Amino acid sequence: MTAGDHTGLAEQARQLAEGTVTSTALVQAALDRIEATQPTLNAFRCVRPEAALAEAADADRRLAAGERLPLLGVPMAVKDDTDVAGLPTRFGCAGDIPDATEDGEAVRRLRAAGAVIVGKINSCELGQWPFTEGPAFGATRNPWNTAHTPGGSSGGSAAAVAAGVLPAALGSDGAGSIRIPAAWTHLVGIKPQRGRVSVHPYDDCFQGLTVNGPLARTVGDAALLLDAVAGPHPGDRFQPTAVDASAAARREPGRLRIALAWRAPFTATYNPLDAGVRRAVADLAEALAGLGHTVEEARPRYGLIGLSFLPRATAGIAEYADRHPRPALLDPRTRSAARNGRRLAGRALRAARGREAHQHRRIGALFDTYDVLIAPTTAVPPPRIGTFDAMPAWRTDLTMASACPYAWPWNVLGWPGVNVPAGFTPDGLPVGAQLLGPAGSEPLLVSLAAQLEDDRKWFAHRPRLAGAGAGEGAGAGGTAAAG
Repeated sequence: MTAGDHTGLAEQARQLAEGTVTSTALVQAALDRIEATQPTLNAFRCVRPEAALAEAADADRRLAAGERLPLLGVPMAVKDDTDVAGLPTRFGCAGDIPDATEDGEAVRRLRAAGAVIVGKINSCELGQWPFTEGPAFGATRNPWNTAHTPGGSSGGSAAAVAAGVLPAALGSDGAGSIRIPAAWTHLVGIKPQRGRVSVHPYDDCFQGLTVNGPLARTVGDAALLLDAVAGPHPGDRFQPTAVDASAAARREPGRLRIALAWRAPFTATYNPLDAGVRRAVADLAEALAGLGHTVEEARPRYGLIGLSFLPRATAGIAEYADRHPRPALLDPRTRSAARNGRRLAGRALRAARGREAHQHRRIGALFDTYDVLIAPTTAVPPPRIGTFDAMPAWRTDLTMASACPYAWPWNVLGWPGVNVPAGFTPDGLPVGAQLLGPAGSEPLLVSLAAQLEDDRKWFAHRPRLAGAGAGEGAGAGGTAAAG
């Protein structure tokens, strides 16, 4: 077993501070695992081995001198929509993308906490889809069953963390892009309050839909990473009051009133809930009741919130697509979405943004009665690799709306949500549930997730691919069992 195998973020930070392991050993082990799993998982878009090892050596000198920071010397990776100085921010696209000249604010804060950035992780093109596949980089695969997607758009982050390549990673969430892959790879994924983690150099990413956040195997690790990267850039439009997620993960949530919502918001698609997903989420709701919480079925008043989502999402795609040096290289579905975004960028977009305050009041009325909302994260287990291949834009949109109808309203609202592992379908595919709250409710959601984790101990279940050591792992198309 190599250094860092089967240890989480907090544990690696503790070992480094105590001197029982070196950053050089942890970073080299992470690089070795990236190399070992890349042919199977294909999680990474680019790796920086020489720079990472040099930074690890510097971290070891600082640790030996007595310096202590929350993540000093810990290997980390970020999604390829986030700027890392000296690397291109390809965001799932083909083409010659110039290197970023500065770190994004979240990466700057990661470095300030002492983390060593080993590379950038795959995302689907411009973060649009709940799968991480594309001609620019191939298909990123799910370590629980490599015939299936890990989800998207933070699928590379989810695959790397679930397989134990890294203890945690940054993702982003504009319509469920942290929560969906976390659900489909048996991870904790936190979508923070809008503005909690800066998206600088952008101030309003995807028209306010997209936020950065952590994926990890445990609530404590996800909270630690969230605390490390949280905070605004001086020019940020949204700057919520600071929270301490790590402290929240260590305290009891109290007895709560929890609403269980089975019905998805209106999407003009057929959204049948898979029986295995329903059983897993119902079991989680029963566990919450067993912990002393009151759990009741309820229906949030979503209204026609999709009319607010579509103009914002497509306008965001258009803004990113228009920055590409060779737009003809983009997926035809991307170009179609960008055309729609340009058409909707005027009055429809202003109306969509203008409805947000009303939506806060209407949907937020649920929290006059309940403290937390729990809902499935997705309607189905992770689809097979290639499910969306060759689909035209309209069919891709309908298929993904049917598979993932639950997550995106919280992006319109800008409110926080936490995916927690809910268990497995009968054929061993992971599924999840999301804990949702009103503005600024990350501490309550994290505290409740930590209580559930203590009861369910989901971190004890790992895919066979975990660690990617000799003789381990499922080959392409193979299965990996829980346990």
